[in-house]
Amino acid sequence: MRVSREDLQGLIKTKLHKAGLKEEHADIAADVLTFADERGIHSHGAMRVEYYAERIAKGGMNTNPDFKFEKTGPATGVFHGDGGNGHTAAKLAMDEAIKMAKESGVAIIGVRDISHSGAISYFTNQAANADLIGFSVCQSDPMVVPFGGAEPYYGTNPIAFAAPSSDGRMITLDMATTVQAWGKILHARSKNESIPETWAVDSDGQPTTDPMKVNALLPISGPKGYGLAMMVDVLSGILLGLPFGNKVSSMYEDLSEYRKLGQLHIVINPAFFTGLADFKNNITQTMSDLNGIKPAPGFSKVLYPGQNNDVVIEEYKENGIEIVDDIYEYLKSDVIHNNQYDHKNPFAE
Repeated sequence: MRVSREDLQGLIKTKLHKAGLKEEHADIAADVLTFADERGIHSHGAMRVEYYAERIAKGGMNTNPDFKFEKTGPATGVFHGDGGNGHTAAKLAMDEAIKMAKESGVAIIGVRDISHSGAISYFTNQAANADLIGFSVCQSDPMVVPFGGAEPYYGTNPIAFAAPSSDGRMITLDMATTVQAWGKILHARSKNESIPETWAVDSDGQPTTDPMKVNALLPISGPKGYGLAMMVDVLSGILLGLPFGNKVSSMYEDLSEYRKLGQLHIVINPAFFTGLADFKNNITQTMSDLNGIKPAPGFSKVLYPGQNNDVVIEEYKENGIEIVDDIYEYLKSDVIHNNQYDHKNPFAE
């Protein structure tokens, strides 16, 4: 099914509003989810709506949060999410970070007590669209073994970065600290296909090619990915006085409880360092340099980080965003949820 960006965002907003979110919060959440789908990151788009709707309906997300921004220093602050929608809280916190970085040159804003916030490059792109550098990290469900371990401790703990160029494009990075996303395991299960042994481990901590035996994911590059996951957990959990490591709440364990997740935004104003025009020109030059590098065998071109997203966006603008038929029918229906997510074990069949 192909649908326009406007129609998709409208359907998502309506569904989340009917589930219980305030209209303005539902609108922001829908924009973040559509942002993911229009880039082909469907694992963080419309397919998440029914899960959010079920959590909202069961009381696991505060639909009337008392959002507060607390400035704690000249360039620091904490945005208190009060158990509210993570997309909305993270977006509003980035708004505060942008204002602070415009004045102070840098801003570090912690976002406390929120629900899942989706594709975090949405928030770093906010900064880049304001001629700033954006960096964001956040916690996620414990499903990754530390290097040398046989049981999960950290989440996929994503990292996002964005920087503006002189021609309206931006360099973007949005990556999990695992070799592969959990959604790829589920896809392999649904297709009854094997997976590379570098993706995950079984209950004994041994690499497995059988997606049905997966007990935890592996960090990227062994100890390096493990270290990055630890860094993210410190910055978005321990630093903000929130649950950390394997104490981070599960997405599915109890949908009637607030998740109390953390996120950290860091924003840098290039104008306080090298000068905005020079910085943006050099980012543009970097993009051009990377595209001009001789490609390796099997590749037609070296892409700058985020360039694939630009290609997908242009294709979807012309032909509509591709959405699975069942998800589209759910969004159009009067059904809020089918009670399918509460206490779901992500590692179960």
